[in-house]
Amino acid sequence: MSLRHLPATAAAALLGIVGLATPAAAHVLVQPVGAYTLTAGRLWSLVAALVGLAGVVIGGLALARSAGRIGTGTGRRGAIVALAAGLSCTVIGGLVVAAADGGPGTGYGIVGGYVDLVVGLIAMVLGGLALARSRRTA
Repeated sequence: MSLRHLPATAAAALLGIVGLATPAAAHVLVQPVGAYTLTAGRLWSLVAALVGLAGVVIGGLALARSAGRIGTGTGRRGAIVALAAGLSCTVIGGLVVAAADGGPGTGYGIVGGYVDLVVGLIAMVLGGLALARSRRTA
């Protein structure tokens, strides 16, 4: 799978998860949960954190590539992927925080949602810096 297929694959996976998790989320959120139970809110926070972490790694690599080699083009593509991953991580984290009815430890994933907001912002900053640097060198 090449880098250009990554956004389409990520979008299809995200839509598949949304379609499968939405009906189950109403049933799961009514029941009391344990500290280590994977609820829908915690699952969404985990998925967003993984997407955001991938965005941070890709953004860091794109930033390093845009500084090192001129005219390769990989820094620009990586910067755009990092921006998209950071944006999706931030949006999902914001939705988790907005949908949470309780505080930390209630199973709604609010702590993970706040972590997602930070990780998504870091990915967007790295992607933005790499994109600006790739435009400057090209």
